[in-house]
Amino acid sequence: MKRIVPTLAALAVAGSAAAAQSPILPGYWESTNTVSSPLHSTSTSRRCISPADVDRFLTGPINHHYTCVYPTRRVAGGKLSMKGVCTDNKGRQVQVSASGAYTPTSFHVDAVMATRFLGLPVSGHGTTEARRIADACPEPPSPPAAP
Repeated sequence: MKRIVPTLAALAVAGSAAAAQSPILPGYWESTNTVSSPLHSTSTSRRCISPADVDRFLTGPINHHYTCVYPTRRVAGGKLSMKGVCTDNKGRQVQVSASGAYTPTSFHVDAVMATRFLGLPVSGHGTTEARRIADACPEPPSPPAAP
């Protein structure tokens, strides 16, 4: 469950690729993910979101550890709510319920997760605060010059 919480930003504003207008704008985004239970942790990351990546960014964790399905997904009027399940590459499942608010350049999401560990129920809570910090993404670093 610890790996899924730092990707809460991906749960933020699930949108459809067919939507006329994207709920968030592409660009350079910074997100701060905080897990308050069962163990406290905070991480901040920056990532480039291209127009083609917006839907993927918004519909599930951006990593190869989890595949998420949200049968309940509402995004409208600056508010969002989602309920679903994320499954890791070993078949372990985490139930996820998330809600929050968004603008084209920011979002806040609260999420509650529930899973089982060694047969015991484990729940967690996390938040994501994200904001668009630039219209364009920084240029990737140049490779070092050959000697």
